[in-house]
Amino acid sequence: MTPSTITQVEAIVTKPDKHNLVVVRVTTDAGAWGLGCATFQFRPWAVRSAVDDYLRPLLLGRDANDIEDLWHVMRMSSYWRNGPVLNNAIAGVDMALWDIKGKLAGMPLYQLLGGRSRTAIPAYAHAVADDLGGLYTQIDRHLADGYRHVRVQLGFYGGNATDLQAPENPLPGSYYDPRQYAATTLRLFKAVRDRYGDDIELLHDVHERFNPSDAIRFAKECEPFGLYFLEDVLPLEQTAWYEKLRAQTSTPIATGELFNNPKEWEELVVRRQIDFLRIHVSQIGGITPALKVAHFADAMGIRLAWHTPSDITPVGLAVNTHLNVHLHNASVQENLDVQPNTAAMFAGYPVQSRGFLRPSDEPGIGVSFDVDAAAEFPGVFKEHPWTTSRTADGTLVTP
Repeated sequence: MTPSTITQVEAIVTKPDKHNLVVVRVTTDAGAWGLGCATFQFRPWAVRSAVDDYLRPLLLGRDANDIEDLWHVMRMSSYWRNGPVLNNAIAGVDMALWDIKGKLAGMPLYQLLGGRSRTAIPAYAHAVADDLGGLYTQIDRHLADGYRHVRVQLGFYGGNATDLQAPENPLPGSYYDPRQYAATTLRLFKAVRDRYGDDIELLHDVHERFNPSDAIRFAKECEPFGLYFLEDVLPLEQTAWYEKLRAQTSTPIATGELFNNPKEWEELVVRRQIDFLRIHVSQIGGITPALKVAHFADAMGIRLAWHTPSDITPVGLAVNTHLNVHLHNASVQENLDVQPNTAAMFAGYPVQSRGFLRPSDEPGIGVSFDVDAAAEFPGVFKEHPWTTSRTADGTLVTP
């Protein structure tokens, strides 16, 4: 393949709507350029620095065709490796290199990877409200739009706490009661099943709000409601408990959005202790490692449901869609509507139709980015109070 020398690498932080987004653009002397998603909304400027100050001087003058080697060069060059800042920086470059290769080959990413294993990937929407009436309104809208998979939540993560017995002068934070949340959520599942029957696939994200024993009890109590999956019922730091959880419940279990390194998912997959991997592609370093973990999981009968939240660029949304249409063990794709300012800044990203997502057939990832528009929405420091979650006595828990 004709060499394609990297002439520029840059990271751009922009906040067009709710979240800070990080886009990486790689340019070559062959005239081809590529885009990647490096969004780590909690530390966006650290990622930008990793790209501009460290990866750019490392990559200038190298052949953009050598994606596999460059991924390892970027990862090994800091000696101390792993972690969300470096992984997201690497991912932004890695996606951009795959974008370039697709453009040079004249092929969309999913074809470059080996073609389709399905027509389109089913998508799931979020229904979040403070009461059942509001939740039903959202579910009805999603069903009318063609969705058959819906993630249901009453209140934010941990639910809407009421009548908490807490000490005076509480520490600042987002308070919840694990038992109250469990009871409310089980009633929610029953109410939705009673109203919609089996015409809807239900998903739910615990977001680590239980200790291990409560998590096992809750997963068992979910069995009558036939969830599509129950996500992050245990904290990342307590994954050893999945062995006991798997032995005691048939509720399908999903986890992985916080994973950074293969050692965090290796045992879970080999021992078949989970049903779905919810890995965030940029969090593990991009398309190159995502393909490796996908094939590893496929051999063990584990399905994929890549993390696709609102704090991801449309480039990341498109990458997940390409992967999902290509990979045989992909199952469902999270999907939230792209907000207006973001939509005006990007073009070509997939939009759900009848509850499905399809990748672009344009060469590469198929998404464009208006750099001038991004400059009109500079990144802004943003606090995330929900990450300071506390039980009634003020104990801080994982977010």
